[in-house]
Amino acid sequence: MKIGCPKEIKPQEFRVGLTPNAAHEAVVHGHEVLIETNAGAGSGFSDADYVAAGARIVQTAEEVFAEAEMIVKVKEPQAVERKRLREGQLLFTYLHLAPDPEQTRDLLESGVTAIAYETVTDNRGGLPLLAPMSEVAGRLAPQVGAWTLQKANGGRGVLMGGVPGVGPARVVVIGGGVVGTHAARVAAGMGADVTVLDRSLPRMRYLDDAFSGLFKTSYASKGNTAELVAEADMVVGAVLIPGAAAPKLVTREQLSTMKPGAAIVDVAIDQGGCFETSKATTHQDPIYEVDGIMHYCVANMPGAVARTSTIALGNATMPFMLDLANKGWRQACEDDPHLLDGLNTHAGHLTYYAVGKALGIDVLSPQLVLKK
Repeated sequence: MKIGCPKEIKPQEFRVGLTPNAAHEAVVHGHEVLIETNAGAGSGFSDADYVAAGARIVQTAEEVFAEAEMIVKVKEPQAVERKRLREGQLLFTYLHLAPDPEQTRDLLESGVTAIAYETVTDNRGGLPLLAPMSEVAGRLAPQVGAWTLQKANGGRGVLMGGVPGVGPARVVVIGGGVVGTHAARVAAGMGADVTVLDRSLPRMRYLDDAFSGLFKTSYASKGNTAELVAEADMVVGAVLIPGAAAPKLVTREQLSTMKPGAAIVDVAIDQGGCFETSKATTHQDPIYEVDGIMHYCVANMPGAVARTSTIALGNATMPFMLDLANKGWRQACEDDPHLLDGLNTHAGHLTYYAVGKALGIDVLSPQLVLKK
């Protein structure tokens, strides 16, 4: 199979869809790999690294899209890229379609078969291709939140760990999954007073046991959430419903109860965000203010640490990429129902229920797609 990897063109996105190691694995398995020139530069990989791995360097994204049977990316295809997709082509990348009707429409019109990293599952009920970036984003959230809290950036001027005689920042993490756990761990490590909100009692028991009281846990009722948010210096939104739009857990009205200059870090912004006042920002212009509350809502947070993120993502995606290339997408999905969970569009049909529900689009069962 011809596997193509274009350079990412989303603003300030420095990751790349294929590492040289992944390219080498594909070549060893008998596939041809096309890499757009300088695609890996932002992650510290040169064209020479890819050539040494056996890949072929091409000069333009147009060549990659025109020749490749499978396109491997990191972020969702941008408008200009979506015009280059075609029926019969396989797209393997993050999509986050639920809050993005324009992208969904374009993918359906192109007829491309699109498998989304964020909806591939595993036998433990996890999301193995989302987890690495959730880990990165979770660990980054307290760092960028601490920066947002600095007075020069419009924040309260509160130091995360405080100093002797001055208390630490109060940090509330909404959601105790992968993002929330890593955010809480790092924030607590910075010396902050951290509380994780979740609705799962077993998950909260696990967090208590695993982290031995490093941070507190609390049940995420509406009243409890409102009370803790009002007391917080920083709130991290870390709620995920796989493939679906994120629920709005903090309203604009609640901002008036928060401390002036408090920071909101919405890690769920890829799925529309879990704060009513959230809107996607970029690394170039990451924060904005609403009613005195500073919002950090960068939609590709892991892109800030591109090398770490690219290698972590490549480690996770490589086995699935090889299966798709070795077997073709139909056989690979027949053999692995967890990979089939990643199928979001095929030949003009939407195939992921949560996206259809969010956007009001009819959905064709992926199991039926395999039979066609």
